[in-house]
Amino acid sequence: MAENPESGNGPAPKQINLNEIAQQFMAGLQRHFDMLAFNLAAREGAQEGAYIRHANACSVMPSAPHHLNFEHVQAYARDLMMRQLLNDTLNLAATALNNAHFFLALIQAKASATVLSPEAQKAAQDAQKSFISAPFHEKFNRLETNFGVLCPLEDTVISLGMALQALHQQDGIVREPQVDENGELAFDLKTVEIEESESGTPPKGRIVEKRKVFREGEAIVLADADLQSFLITIAAFADHLFRAVSKFGQNNGAT
Repeated sequence: MAENPESGNGPAPKQINLNEIAQQFMAGLQRHFDMLAFNLAAREGAQEGAYIRHANACSVMPSAPHHLNFEHVQAYARDLMMRQLLNDTLNLAATALNNAHFFLALIQAKASATVLSPEAQKAAQDAQKSFISAPFHEKFNRLETNFGVLCPLEDTVISLGMALQALHQQDGIVREPQVDENGELAFDLKTVEIEESESGTPPKGRIVEKRKVFREGEAIVLADADLQSFLITIAAFADHLFRAVSKFGQNNGAT
């Protein structure tokens, strides 16, 4: 728990609870997962007749010659959903990083004092503003250098940004700027593997890592299960960050 105090005889300090922030983040992430499942279900059940009926409901279109047929609009909608999902996933990763840094900066500022002074609070706020505007690779560097926090899924988050760059600028084709020293744009995605069980007992699932790789010149194509795995991966990424913040607080006397 961190404090955001007012100086003098002002209002009582605001208590900011890490567990509450973590729960709010995971609840928001679940909404993204639910909406993805809903969109996949809606796409699966879409019918050409219903599409034609809705398209002609107003008896006029903005530009009828550019109207997409059912097959083309399905492909367009799938591509748009994939782009939006990857963009949302990257934004969620940024939110988790920013939240983690906020707590780490406050804990560090208060480590040597019983009450967080206005000067120390301002220093933490300035550090947070700088962190929010920093690029992803710099965020990871600052967490490691300033707080000793390592992020096992750092490369996958960086690859997300590269994938979006390819989708927006190169029609989804991976080019040299997006690949690593091995010539790959790679993602380590979390997924569930169902383990065989003895007769009469329900099967058990365990989280495993699946590597998704695209090479230079290849198109970024993701299955529905891959899209869901991206959200599961961000959940694992955020969980690791919040646990690291909690451990940092314990090591520095925060409660």
